[in-house]
Amino acid sequence: MVPAMQSSLPQLSPQTDRPTVVLKPNGHKRVLAGHPWIYSNEVAMEPAVKALAPGSLVRIVSHERRPLGTAIFNPQPLISARMLSRDANAVIDRRFFAARLNQALALRERLFDAPFYRLVHAEADGLPGTILDRFGAVIVMQVNTAGMERLLPELLAALDEVLAPEVVLLRNDSAARTLEGIDSYCRLAKGTLEGPIELIENGVRFLADPREGQKTGWFFDQRANRAFVARLAKDVRVLDVYSYTGGFALQAASAGATEVLAIDRSQGALDLAAQAAALNSVAERCRFRRGDAFEELQRLAAAGERFDIVVADPPAFVKSRKDLNQGARAYRKLARLAAGLVRRGGFLFIASCSHNMEPALFAEQARRGLVDAGRGGRILFSTGADADHPVHPALPESAYLKAQLLQVD
Repeated sequence: MVPAMQSSLPQLSPQTDRPTVVLKPNGHKRVLAGHPWIYSNEVAMEPAVKALAPGSLVRIVSHERRPLGTAIFNPQPLISARMLSRDANAVIDRRFFAARLNQALALRERLFDAPFYRLVHAEADGLPGTILDRFGAVIVMQVNTAGMERLLPELLAALDEVLAPEVVLLRNDSAARTLEGIDSYCRLAKGTLEGPIELIENGVRFLADPREGQKTGWFFDQRANRAFVARLAKDVRVLDVYSYTGGFALQAASAGATEVLAIDRSQGALDLAAQAAALNSVAERCRFRRGDAFEELQRLAAAGERFDIVVADPPAFVKSRKDLNQGARAYRKLARLAAGLVRRGGFLFIASCSHNMEPALFAEQARRGLVDAGRGGRILFSTGADADHPVHPALPESAYLKAQLLQVD
């Protein structure tokens, strides 16, 4: 875990007297079409613009000086500007953020009955590069842009006004911050947090550890997919590979699976899953095994094991474009090994959370893996993240999660 530290960036003034960034000829077209990002090759990078501090609040204007809006600006990365408002004179302060948070909260409260969800999903909720996951009275926040880092005091004040959470954890240790040239850290902005916290998803109790776990400690994006798979689980054997803290496994067990085997290489995550199994009174039907997914899948196949449902929900195999070919092969191999363990007429759920893995390419690797396993079948549905992970209409590539449910012959 990265040691706690305070942000080293000077704080932005909410006033409207801010630098102006001029775009190149035709550099305004995507902005006018609703795109929230401006790339460095669309900006007239004059010396004064290059000298702006990362995360500066700026007015964006076209080459002809037509006002286009207010943005946070960083001259260093490929994505130089991220739009906050289409008003070039917008005041970006606590009230601005409170309005965005209230809008996001109102949507989630219409979608979900319990306060466990992604409250803010970056650009789609009008807060560039910013994630807020809600665990009841606990908020875990991840800020991945220099501009939002500098605006953090205003955002935290707005969060207090809108929700008044007991605990706010800043989980600002993602790799994306390196591209923005900002420090990584993890610290409490409010309250205290001792050990794992409990959440409820689809009526099942889970334990998450926001300080030590992956990302914010839980993956809300698979909520609806877990519920669908659980509907198929009554009276059958289930294998959950890359189980993490048991999201698919425990929901299947709670839905009546006769036996569930959860595999993950993190003993800490499996320990939380085992504790949650006890909380849900399904421990006697759950086994938790630490190991490498590919090795365990091969071991199970060699032992002649078969399951009625196999879930394969791995971490991203494609971290960047250069990993695409290797990652695609890994998804194909995963599909082959997982499909080989499915009993005839059973189900395979396979997913990819790699941003750089296009849906069509992922589907092709899953198809090839099925053929490699000598199996046939049918796709029952292709899906993505749940509704608390909305997609900005101009950023289809931000729909990072791809998944398929197949019945295997």
